[in-house]
Amino acid sequence: MKNKEMGLFDQLEKENIIESTPLAERLRPLSLDEVVGQDHLIGPGKVLRRLIERDSVLSMIFWGPPGVGKTTLANVIANKTNSRFINFSAVTSGIKEIKEVMSQAEENRAYGMKTILFVDEIHRFNKAQQDAFLPFVEKGSIILIGATTENPSFEVNGALLSRCKVFVLKGLSEDDLVALLSRAVRDPRGFGGRLIKISDEQIRALAVFSNGDARGALSTLEMVVLNCEEKDGAIIVDDEIVAQCTSRKSLLYDKNGEEHYNIISALHKSMRNSDPDAAVYWLARMLEGGEDPLYVARRVTRFAAEDIGLADPQALQIAVAAFQACHMIGMPECTVHLAEAVIYLSLAPKSNSSYIAYERAKADALKKMAEPVPLCIRNAVTKLMKEEGYGRGYRLAHYEENKIADLQCLPDSLKDAVYYTPTEEGVEARIKERLRRIKEWKEELKRRRGGPKN
Repeated sequence: MKNKEMGLFDQLEKENIIESTPLAERLRPLSLDEVVGQDHLIGPGKVLRRLIERDSVLSMIFWGPPGVGKTTLANVIANKTNSRFINFSAVTSGIKEIKEVMSQAEENRAYGMKTILFVDEIHRFNKAQQDAFLPFVEKGSIILIGATTENPSFEVNGALLSRCKVFVLKGLSEDDLVALLSRAVRDPRGFGGRLIKISDEQIRALAVFSNGDARGALSTLEMVVLNCEEKDGAIIVDDEIVAQCTSRKSLLYDKNGEEHYNIISALHKSMRNSDPDAAVYWLARMLEGGEDPLYVARRVTRFAAEDIGLADPQALQIAVAAFQACHMIGMPECTVHLAEAVIYLSLAPKSNSSYIAYERAKADALKKMAEPVPLCIRNAVTKLMKEEGYGRGYRLAHYEENKIADLQCLPDSLKDAVYYTPTEEGVEARIKERLRRIKEWKEELKRRRGGPKN
């Protein structure tokens, strides 16, 4: 009797451990056939699948957003390989732990055994820590598999990165997530031991909400099931519970990571391409993802001058007004001010002539000899300066014909330089015509005085 009681206790303890383990962990695939998505890497005949199936993996980096299978693929490799597999976390480990693991790897190598070292969140290691891996990867003591959500081009040392093959994992599709959630309801490792009544529409709603993240999808499903009532032995998934659990979408946006730069780039390029719908969407992605509205306002203000400029001078005024509104009232009220500015700038005529003019002038200022300011446009504020010729020949434009004086305002070597070339967009078309007339008047002045002045 005592043995039966102990057996029952062990069984209950095992069931409690399983139920207390998160659904996403219980359903973690054990083989490639159970992995959802990433067909471009592990579909039939694909390179990564062949490497894993042949147990001939090499040092590699898995790069992709959260919840797309980076750790899962590492676990599949662990189950498939004949090597010693070491799971290593960049969050909890330092140089000391790295050296200990490397020492073990060297011993294994001496006995002819390979060591595969999986480093989760490898981007969290600093340069010195990453450098500690390098000699062991080079001589084959370890096969390094790193996982990162950050662009390895920026976060992994060049020397180490050059010795690893980078595999880019993609966010799961809506259909992938629907298949995963449906399996979770049926699979004995998931909720297969219980009767879950959930509609296809509810499963798809969870898939859409999860935004390509398998772990997030399973966690949300688990939250829904645990909060629904059981009737006649079945758990009835309620639409209201689904709505509550999906009320706030977690946007993929890292203010300090690559996605930050991707999305601000998308906002700029959408405005530049006169696409207000896309521009407002990317604006919302940034603001709802937690971006500082003042950062967005600064970039919008820069855009107004760089990409619209004199084609519509009012664009800069609107951008500055939006910046001031963000500064005064903050989120969430300032979203509408930024939206107004972004839409206006998207629809405004475009000209980057001011930007080009400055870049041309900057190139000359930096690369050519720094000649002195022409004497005629210097201020003669002392007697000595006047004696030296400061201001000699200066003519006040207000009292000249057409308000233009016969003066050379650039140094001699640059007197014919042209930096600003107006476009014919918007207001700048009138500016272009005005500049044409100014140049004609200057040429007329040169003819009258018979000199080379411009």
